Amino acid sequence: MASQTVDMSDNVRERVRFGPFVADVHTHELWKEGVRIRLIGQPFEILSVLLSKPGKLVTREELRSRLWPADTFVDFNHGLNAAMNKLREALCDSAEDPRYIETLPRRGYRFIASVEQVDSPDKLALAKLRQPSSHQFQTTLADIQLPEPDTTALINNFSSETNIEQSTAFRGYRVWLRILAFLALGCVLFVLAIWSVTRQSKSPRVARKAAEPPVPLTDLSDPTSDPAFSPDGTRVAFRRQGYTAANSGIFVKTMSNQQVVQLTKTSADCCPAWAPDGKTIAFSRFSNSDHEIYVVGANGGGLRKLYTTSAGPRHGELDWSPDGNYLAFVGESPEGTSSIFLLSKDSTARRITEPTPLNRDWGPTFSPDGQSLAFVRTHETGLPENIMEMPAAGGESRIVVSFYNGILGPPAWTRDGQYIVFASGGGLLRAPVFGGDRITRIDEAGSAVMHPATARNGHGLAYQAVSEAFSVWELNLNHGNPISHGLIVSESGRNEGAQISPDGKKIAFMSSRSGNMELWISDRDGSNPYQVTTMNGIGTPHWSPDSRSIAFDVGWRQRGVVFVADVPGGVPRPIAQGDSDNLVPNWSRDGKWIYFASNRTGMWQVWKTPSQGGPAIQVTFHGGFAAYPSIDGQTIYYSKFNLPNPEVWRLPVNGGIETRVPQVRPEDWASWAPVEKGIYFLQKDSADQPNVMFFEFASSEVRRVAVLDKLPFWLSATPDGRSILYEHLDEATSRIMLLKNFQ
Repeated sequence: MASQTVDMSDNVRERVRFGPFVADVHTHELWKEGVRIRLIGQPFEILSVLLSKPGKLVTREELRSRLWPADTFVDFNHGLNAAMNKLREALCDSAEDPRYIETLPRRGYRFIASVEQVDSPDKLALAKLRQPSSHQFQTTLADIQLPEPDTTALINNFSSETNIEQSTAFRGYRVWLRILAFLALGCVLFVLAIWSVTRQSKSPRVARKAAEPPVPLTDLSDPTSDPAFSPDGTRVAFRRQGYTAANSGIFVKTMSNQQVVQLTKTSADCCPAWAPDGKTIAFSRFSNSDHEIYVVGANGGGLRKLYTTSAGPRHGELDWSPDGNYLAFVGESPEGTSSIFLLSKDSTARRITEPTPLNRDWGPTFSPDGQSLAFVRTHETGLPENIMEMPAAGGESRIVVSFYNGILGPPAWTRDGQYIVFASGGGLLRAPVFGGDRITRIDEAGSAVMHPATARNGHGLAYQAVSEAFSVWELNLNHGNPISHGLIVSESGRNEGAQISPDGKKIAFMSSRSGNMELWISDRDGSNPYQVTTMNGIGTPHWSPDSRSIAFDVGWRQRGVVFVADVPGGVPRPIAQGDSDNLVPNWSRDGKWIYFASNRTGMWQVWKTPSQGGPAIQVTFHGGFAAYPSIDGQTIYYSKFNLPNPEVWRLPVNGGIETRVPQVRPEDWASWAPVEKGIYFLQKDSADQPNVMFFEFASSEVRRVAVLDKLPFWLSATPDGRSILYEHLDEATSRIMLLKNFQ
């Protein structure tokens, strides 16, 4: 991106000092304690502008007009955030706890450290002597040797009669000299300490109080979800999904006691949102064809319908603007996508987002000051999902977070409006809205969480904690009556994505039993499980043909990376990484290649890379995601995309024409598996009953081989087709947890 040089000669001298840094705005050089720091281009130009106005606001618009040409306005937000990140990195500064550059949300930045002008390199050198670093000062104290006076010359000036008396007097003089020297050093230390405190007081920082352990906010026998704080932070509205209508609907709980008030008695009600005055609560109600928006009194009372729209994507998330003039909701657009709409007091709705076809916008949330709106945009291929930010009244949107591990529920703003909190498969995460720190995890919340909500008045964070028990089950197809049984069973956590090793001795699977989704291995019968990785979220493990290595992907905080780990005890090594997502690895039958999905061309395609590392080669050119080699190693089968009900295609290993496999439409990209004689896949029938189907290569016919009680996501099979592994939901419930003192 092109930039314009800023002439600062009218506002700031050529050399200025702040903290241990000295900047030369004429030569665009930055030093730290005499060592030159590499900082060029727009990051330094931003620093120059900020140094020209110490202590004053520099708006984002001012930076745009001074540093970015008018024709690059669309890319401005990304460019400014990237440049500011580089500047803060060079200064070892933090947006959350700034020492030099303070972020003023949605407005701009302010330089908060003391700035002193330095006229010349000589003065710079003198300043370095006057202001040694703490390390230099400690070294100086350790190295000081107090000089011994030349006593011989002094003694020779006195007569021999007074030698003893004068020698005694001189010893007293030496003692006083030492005392005075130490007092002088003490004064220096005191002055430096006062200077340091005074300097820091110009940039006040508020220490974060550690969050207390989470406590249950709801402890009902039925699942509870969708928490929403009242404006004063004293109550929480939530959804309860009971087994009867009498125990279902929207409820309100008082924080200070166990009082619970039921507002509605319909299981289809969800997504409560408090009006800014705290007197009413809006919520969504779905029927077969309609999405209705109601309000109800916060203490109970009659319902009032505000709006009716098409049921569309069945995202009922709502949020009031802080001024109470608008209610944001999700509606179906004429193009068949879901968009964010604003419902005004006169019951008219206006669309403010326009996603491209097949993209879906949902989860609208206003910032605390009402100036911005955050929402989630789900890409047409499912992943990555983006958290977007835009002006509250509509306008240009920008990406705050791009995430491919799934976003679970709408995002929430922190009280100061500087961070977005969201839930994913990796737990609760906090991301800066306007650039700065990297995404951080809120460890106190754990991993199985959804739908965060923050208190606008106070420091509370509520979220839906999901308690699930997923076991790995095996479906035995050796006889005419298929039988399922638990293979890897756990009382809590997820156990899924199981793969039997080619030698038939081990099972590799993903498990969250240790807190995060990690790679585990057990014996073939599910016994003796042990953890292989500690990488905070791995996915799609697959064995090498010799059963000695496992390929998997990692990447809940960063771009997806494909790793390989030798078992047992090998250190995972990256095989496919970079600026793109690299996911869903699988081995060629000869073990020489690893196939994987990558969006490095802007579209998901199947690629392959040498299993020992090397340049990647593109395999598909018309879309491709999860790849499986045929048992004979001559064909690659792959799901076309990572959308629900993807088509399955095939391609000769040595290249050729990509063709579709007829009649094979699994429920998802992970719910099918090729075997020697055909392809097993999961498919629901018209009654939503999950079936195991089999496509036979020889006849090109499809038949049902088994019926399951619940629909799995993951499916694998032994090469001979005699056994199928899948995950089974044994138990699931949820309750709302409260994290106090969250900031």
